[in-house]
Amino acid sequence: MFKLKSMQSRFSLPLLFCLTYAGLAPPVVGRAQQQVHAASADELLRKAITEQQSGNIAAAIADYRRALTLRPEMVEARANLGAALAATGDLDGAIQEYTRALPKAPDKAAVRMNLALAYYKKADWKNAQAEFAKVHAERPGELNSAMLLAYCDVKLERAAEAVQLLQPLEPGQESNMDFEFVMGYALSEAGNLQAGLPRLEASARATHSVDAFVIAGSAHLHRREFKEARADLDEAVRLDPNFPGAQTLAGQARDALGDVDGARPAFEAALRQDPRDLMANLYLGTMRLKDRDLDGARPLLEMAVQLAPQMPQARLQWAKLNSMTGQYAEAARILEDLEKADPSWLDPHIELAAIYYKLHRPDDGQRERDLVQQMEAKEQKQGPSR
Repeated sequence: MFKLKSMQSRFSLPLLFCLTYAGLAPPVVGRAQQQVHAASADELLRKAITEQQSGNIAAAIADYRRALTLRPEMVEARANLGAALAATGDLDGAIQEYTRALPKAPDKAAVRMNLALAYYKKADWKNAQAEFAKVHAERPGELNSAMLLAYCDVKLERAAEAVQLLQPLEPGQESNMDFEFVMGYALSEAGNLQAGLPRLEASARATHSVDAFVIAGSAHLHRREFKEARADLDEAVRLDPNFPGAQTLAGQARDALGDVDGARPAFEAALRQDPRDLMANLYLGTMRLKDRDLDGARPLLEMAVQLAPQMPQARLQWAKLNSMTGQYAEAARILEDLEKADPSWLDPHIELAAIYYKLHRPDDGQRERDLVQQMEAKEQKQGPSR
């Protein structure tokens, strides 16, 4: 439906695993020098751990690297270096260190969990899912790794697998709102909104989770439940006005309820966050077009068509702009293409009926008018759609 922030803030997962590793016995040749190196490396390791725990990450990184220069096989230093790099945002560096530490790590699941989290924070769902799956296979009763694995499955469009994974774990977790969030997300993406939405909204209310409010609001919007969608999305925006996608979805819900004055600032806020937001460009451009603010509408609709050149609504609004600026032939070409692609769509027929007369094609104009009347009569007979 949309892109969410990473769930890294939803779980309190350890990022530092202090591993115990005895090291290898040094060869006879150069034993005294290596013992000096080993003692120095151990001292640097202890110093780095203290620095890392006190929040002096830069110093810890430097000392872990000095220790590894002396003893490259020091797994504890390498794994902790990965955690320190991850804390600075150097996820690629962290992944490299975790991967190098993993083969000889005494507790492979701990290092693998950190490796999975690093991929997860990069939104590299495929690699994160693969690593979380290995952790889950080794520790099937561990709830956090199962939840994170399920979340990655959903992001990889494997929502049914996520539901299957989580269902046996749910008894006794009904009050665990993090679990209910992931379960509700998986159920909703699997198409079971009846079961998923109540879980999402319960989690949202209990934890004030922007993620849950956005997912629930988006689901309501998809079901054309606009009042419910607006309530959830407005709350999401109140909690975090900069949450990716929230302003755009809130604007759509407000617009669907006829609140143009409320929708407009939401779309404007969305474009300040991301000038290439497709739906914000399209909706705000359409609003300005209706206000006959052609100069204001043009760059927005141009961006929408650039981002989604085959999107029917974007092309329709671009055709309307062309018509309003006297580019009748270009408008007609676009509308004729839309009409061929979907002959039952009323809007292109309405626009073409007017444009054909401006192009001095009265027979074509009359044909389109007749089609419009027939289609409107059919719609009235069928009654309003939900």
